[in-house]
Parts: sequence; C-alpha cells; structure tokens
Amino acid sequence: MDGAAGGDRLDLVLIHPGGRGQVYQTLADDLTAIEPPLWCGLIATYCRLRDHRVAIIDSEAEGWGPQEVADKVAEWKPRLVAMVVYGHQPSASTQSMPAAGAVCRAIKEHDAAQPIVIVGGHVAAMPERTLHDEAVDFACTGEGPVTVDALLRALKAERPEDAAPDFAADFANVPGIVYWHEGEPRRTLPAANVDDLDRDLPGSSWDLLPMDKYRAHNWQCFGAMDTRMPYASIYTTLGCPYRCTFCCINAPFGKNGYRFRSPEAVLKEIDILIQQYGVRTFKIVDEMFVLNEKHVTAICEGLIPRNEALGNTLNFWAYARVDTVKPAMLEMLRRAGVRWLALGIESGSKHVRDGAKKALRSEDIVGVVRAIQEAGINVIGNYIFGLPDDDIASMRETLDLAKELNCEFANFYSAMAYPGSPLYGQAVEKGWDLPENWSGFSQHSYDCKPLATEKVSAAEVLRFRDAAFTEYFTNPRYLKMVDQRFGATTSAHIRHMTRHALRRRLLEEGEGGAVTQEKVAGAA
Repeated sequence: MDGAAGGDRLDLVLIHPGGRGQVYQTLADDLTAIEPPLWCGLIATYCRLRDHRVAIIDSEAEGWGPQEVADKVAEWKPRLVAMVVYGHQPSASTQSMPAAGAVCRAIKEHDAAQPIVIVGGHVAAMPERTLHDEAVDFACTGEGPVTVDALLRALKAERPEDAAPDFAADFANVPGIVYWHEGEPRRTLPAANVDDLDRDLPGSSWDLLPMDKYRAHNWQCFGAMDTRMPYASIYTTLGCPYRCTFCCINAPFGKNGYRFRSPEAVLKEIDILIQQYGVRTFKIVDEMFVLNEKHVTAICEGLIPRNEALGNTLNFWAYARVDTVKPAMLEMLRRAGVRWLALGIESGSKHVRDGAKKALRSEDIVGVVRAIQEAGINVIGNYIFGLPDDDIASMRETLDLAKELNCEFANFYSAMAYPGSPLYGQAVEKGWDLPENWSGFSQHSYDCKPLATEKVSAAEVLRFRDAAFTEYFTNPRYLKMVDQRFGATTSAHIRHMTRHALRRRLLEEGEGGAVTQEKVAGAA
C-alpha cells in the first residue's frame, strides 16, 4: 500500500475485498490459501504505466473489515476507488460480492461523493444488476484496465474548482461502463481488451502488496508445510478457448479466447519474485496452462536451469485438461518445478460429462492421471456433483472414479450456475431455483445452494458432496498413499482436516430430502 506515500493526491485505490470467513467458514483459518489479488496488481500496473498514482488495499490479506478499509480510503481521498471482484478462480467472483458490497457501503457512508467503480467477472456478467444493487457509481462491463484508465482521465479533466463531475458530459465517452443517468442505467460502448500483454500488463505491482502475508494451499506443500510462505500467483495467458457449460471464465472478456504473454516476460516476473521476495512456491493462475505446447515448453525450458540452481526447490501448480496433457511433456514440467497439476475430471459418467461439454473417456482419464503421477507430479482431481444429467447413481460413479484414481488431492464441488456461465443463462430461462444471496454460490459457505437436477434435489446434491469429501479423505487406501508419499505428519494433517465439518443451512433446515452416508455408499 506504500503507493500512497508522497504529497500528491492518489489517483486510484484498488481494493481486494475480504470475507474469507463467510466464504470458507472454519477452513479459512489455516487450510485455504491467501493469494495475491492478480487483477488488482494488473490494473495497478496498467494505470501506473499511464502515470496515475496508485495504491492497493488487500483487505483479505490484511484482515481488515469494511470500516478499516473505509477509514483508509477517507484518509487518502483518491480520485477513484476500484473495487476489484475477480477472486482467485472464476467462480470466486460471485461469492466475493457480499464482502465487496459491504466495503463499498462503508466507503459511501463515510463520504457519499467518493467515486467508486466495481470491476470483475460477476460484474461483467450482470453490470446493470450490480449498479442497481451496490453502492457504486460505475459498473465495468469488461475486464477493467482500459476502463479504469479512461475513468481516471475523465475524473482528472479540468473543471471548475469544487465542481462535482457531470455524469452525462464527463463519462458518456468512457468505454466499458454502466452508470446512472436521469434515473436510468446507461451503458457506454464496450472497452477494448488489452491486446499487448507484455507492453500493457507486464506483471503485477508486487511492491504495492503485503508480500509477507500470502500463503499457499495446504495441499501444495504436503510434506513441507513450512514452504507455504512466501507465495505468489502469476499468469501466462488470459482466457480459455473451451466452452464448458458450468464455467464463467470468459464473462469479462466478452468471448472465448486465449491471449499469451511471452515466455520472456513470464520468466522476468518469476525472477523478480524469486530474487526480491524469496518466493519458491507459485500458482500459475491460467485457466488452462498445459494447452499450447510451444508456450509451455518455452517457459519450462527457462525454468529448468533456475530450478536446478535453486536446488530443485521451486513448487508450481497449474491447471491442465486430460485431453491436453501429452506424456512427452511431463518430465519437462517436473524438471521445471511443476509439482501439481489440477485436472477437471468433473464426472465419472460419460453421459454427464458429454452434457457438460466435457467429452472424455474414463480409460483416458485413468491413463493420463497415472502418467502424470509416474512423472513425479501430483494430481488434484476436480469433480462436480449435480450436473444437469446427474442422479444419485451417476454421482456415485463420480465418487467411485475419484477413489479409483486416488489422486494426491481432490476437490469436490456442487454444480452451480455461476453468473456469466452458459448454465446460468439456462437456469434463468428455465426458472431453476438459484441461491437467494451471492454468498450462496460459494461451495463452502453456510448458505451454499447448488443446482437441483431433474432427479436430485439441491439438498441431496449438497449432502452427497459433503459425504463424498469425508469418504474420500478418510479412505484407508488414500491415507496409506499420503503416508507413503508425504509422510506421517501429512496424513495426520489430513485426518485433522476432515474434522472441519461445514455447517449447511440447506441441510439443517431439512430441505429436499436426505442423502445419508449410508445412501451415498448404497448407491454403489
């Protein structure tokens, strides 16, 4: 936050909202990651390159509540506040909206004239709704950097002393916003996406972030928990060319696409993080890193000598797809320091996968997972219960596949129709029952409410998911594998993790029938 130093007025304060406790309940205490806010850092860089004075408040990392953030904003009096609600993966934008809204209200209660723009995947998916619901002046319809810069230029334009901005005159030409005009929301022309990533988004503004406060997920450091900090997340590409029905990744970008940073720019940023901040543990935040072989190879070839010089201590994790992982690449990835690959397996039922536009064969899934593990890379299997074609039997197929694969870690999700995803449009069109509050889109929140299917209620899906989590992580075969691969301390950590029972309002209120642990097992 030291971008606030000096005597000149700050142009921009970017805020990353907190709310981890509401999103993750007790898991937030020591199991989940505290990740650097990628888009705060990128927008800061874009605006600093254009001579704006910028600061960042990461209220999640700092542990600040809405009032503390509002007090700091009031102290700095910036020309513009940008509430950046991207989250650390696409679905996290919606679940972060309650925390973002609370901070915006606190700022406006302190100073109603403080201009606020809200940016993020959720916002881009429904900007008019966001403008109506939240205490903000502008909602961004795109990815953010170009719009925030244009807004700042409009706010810095000369006008009579102490005169308030004239929205109709000053902001009609700012691209990519929705704002109030004569009591109605007015949408301007879309903003262009940043096309030259190396020139305009050459990396995050790490010097504006509290780098001593970020930590990796527990699983990334199995066997070496003392390496969770320091930690950083970087990007090498933006967007995704695929069209999975449940994914909202491309909502702020306006279309399916894939933009690349040069490997040289990626390696330069990694060097900064290694040399200036001592980082060895990284997340590659790309929605799909292991996709373009030329791109991945160039980055890995640059990382291999760095990893060797550091005694093979680099620890990266990244996303991949079963149908993009090529066995010939795996040794190279491991030598580069990639220790974990996350695979979107989604369902054990081919019929359900096909319906979600994820056409994979079970035998291919097993073969790819085994090849990754044989290369010395750990696998995170990502599974979804309650996709549109699911019933109890197909969800059981998914859990059985997860147990057969016995990945080093697994994430179990309930199907959600996230704003910005094709599934959300389908849910609205068909009148499906969606969560009452944005926090209900969080997988781990108290008010989590997944989609119902034609054969399974929302409560049944949620209960199945929670029971599947327990069954997987208490499975003796899994615990034996963890003990052998990572040591007794890690298997004891897993046992401790399974004692974090999440409270669920949907289940406590007894909605939609019951799926007992016995019913989950009996579906086999």
